[in-house]
Amino acid sequence: MPEGAPDRSRTALVRRARRIHRELAAAYPDAGCELDFSTPFELLVATVLSAQTTDRRVNAVTPVLFARWPDAHTLAGADRAEVEEVIRSTGFFRAKTASVLGLSAALVERHDGEVPGRMTELVRLPGVGRKTANVVLGNAFDVPGLTVDTHFARLVGRFAWVDAATLKDPVRTEHAVGALFERRDWTMLSHRLIWHGRRRCHARRPACGACPVAHWCPAFGTGPTDPVVAEQLVTTQGRA
Repeated sequence: MPEGAPDRSRTALVRRARRIHRELAAAYPDAGCELDFSTPFELLVATVLSAQTTDRRVNAVTPVLFARWPDAHTLAGADRAEVEEVIRSTGFFRAKTASVLGLSAALVERHDGEVPGRMTELVRLPGVGRKTANVVLGNAFDVPGLTVDTHFARLVGRFAWVDAATLKDPVRTEHAVGALFERRDWTMLSHRLIWHGRRRCHARRPACGACPVAHWCPAFGTGPTDPVVAEQLVTTQGRA
């Protein structure tokens, strides 16, 4: 390629990625965080609890959890066995209890009980990685971020926005996808990809024939392409 010539393949990728995002925005106008919360602390704890379970399950237990321990100060002093019993149904409840008690204590010790609004400080809290931090930053502090969960990773792989090697590393995936979009779009892009993954682009049998971005998807045909068959696979529930 001559010096100074445009990278046509890169330009095409950016255009296709942004077109897919526009179509998903039209398909899911109500997309947003599906965890119930009223404070940054509640969102932080709920996100930690959401690992390897559904948002619906987390939303079923957090009202009880936060009624008893509404902030970092109270949760840091909670009895471990009592917390375990409340969150038991979310799975891996012993490890999750250790995380929420630990992060609560760290918040009290380092931040006077308040959730910090910076990535560098969030990821220093027990049980908090970049994925959780980006959820909190994007939805509680309006700081753009990409949430590379299983749905997000599956979709960006099917859309061929990143290569297979990059996809093995969530941080590299986050940066590679982020480079395709304006920073201000990152949080809503995450929501829309996750909604699409939960409702149509399923892991085992995606509803390809009922997909609003099928025309631009390199993985079209992974699931049923017949519209009638595909429509039966679509999940329309709010919290999945």
